[in-house]
Amino acid sequence: MSKAKAVTSVLDSLYKAYHKDAGKMLIHTGTIGWVLSSAAQIAGIMMNDKIPKEQKMFLIPQEFMDACVNILSFYFVTRSFTSVANKLTKTGRWIPSNVKNHLIKNGFKDRIGKFDFNIFKDVKLTGSPKRSFELFYNGLGVVATTIGSVISCNFITPVLRNLYASHRQKTTLASINNPNPSLQNPQTPRDKARAAIHHTYMQAFMNRGNLKI
Repeated sequence: MSKAKAVTSVLDSLYKAYHKDAGKMLIHTGTIGWVLSSAAQIAGIMMNDKIPKEQKMFLIPQEFMDACVNILSFYFVTRSFTSVANKLTKTGRWIPSNVKNHLIKNGFKDRIGKFDFNIFKDVKLTGSPKRSFELFYNGLGVVATTIGSVISCNFITPVLRNLYASHRQKTTLASINNPNPSLQNPQTPRDKARAAIHHTYMQAFMNRGNLKI
């Protein structure tokens, strides 16, 4: 397969996957953006020669966990908003008036808004009602996805990240103030290795405020 055909094939696949659901496209591209941004942040720490190796042992896992919180909260919160909007449209609870009139004329009046009703599967729309329904479905999906992403990025994700950071800080401080006895006076080679790692981790945590990336 030539490069041109390969590119065309990929574009065709993307079109088939997203042309009827623009909201899903925004969710996926937003999630990919979060993943790439987090990967770049972690890579920047790994390649920064000004950060000591011991401090990287603390920063890299921390950034990875922050990335997981950011990505998962963005995806699930935004996806929830989009799913609700799509469901309301598919069942006919939120649809343009001409589509609703078309459904009533064709004997679907009692099913409009029912949870098990799906306009895509149960009704064969054509002409103007079909175009109106598809445009409305895509438009509402985009609006719901945008609202979900704004709420996620500006309210929910920061709260979750702060809760995680607070828990991590309390756990680390508790470990500093009340260390495991086996780490204070290690006797076996395994405990000595664990003690060395623990000391490195604690030192990186205490020096974190002076780091500049």
